[in-house]
Amino acid sequence: MSYKILTPPLQDALLQSLQCGEKVLISGVIYTARDAAHQRMSETLLRGEEPPFPLAGQIIYYVGPSPAPPGRVIGSAGPTTSSRMDPYAPALLAKGLKGMLGKGRRSAEVREACAEHKAVYLAALGGAAALISQCIKKAEVVAYEELGAEAVRRLEVENLPAVVINDCRGNDLYEQALLKYGREAE
Repeated sequence: MSYKILTPPLQDALLQSLQCGEKVLISGVIYTARDAAHQRMSETLLRGEEPPFPLAGQIIYYVGPSPAPPGRVIGSAGPTTSSRMDPYAPALLAKGLKGMLGKGRRSAEVREACAEHKAVYLAALGGAAALISQCIKKAEVVAYEELGAEAVRRLEVENLPAVVINDCRGNDLYEQALLKYGREAE
């Protein structure tokens, strides 16, 4: 099984080589953010201020991990539904974000923003939260600690598996699958 390796900060040349359906392994530093953190980052950007971590070339993982059990860096860390971040994603992509990791479909606006800003949307395997957590080697809260599980975390990951769902040319793996099996897009 062949995987492309993604190591943030992501570069445009690598992103342009990715195609929807390709398998990737992510190693390096990524950040977590869910609904509440996205709303706060959006408000920060609207005020003309910088977000709590550098967006350039970065990947945001849509996850709210459970507390770390004894001897572990983090608890279960499975992806959350990405569409809840759709209202915020285009502005973050415009500021240099290059990857988003979650589960489920994205809006037409997010897919268009991925194409415009040369970014990708990746899906992690839903239902495999305990397995994914084994790819996380270090985790620390970097912003919005009061949000608990939804705080922004800096994760150091090693070989976190994902699949390219939306590539930077506007292609969508879910739509391709529907067409392949003779079903209309919803």
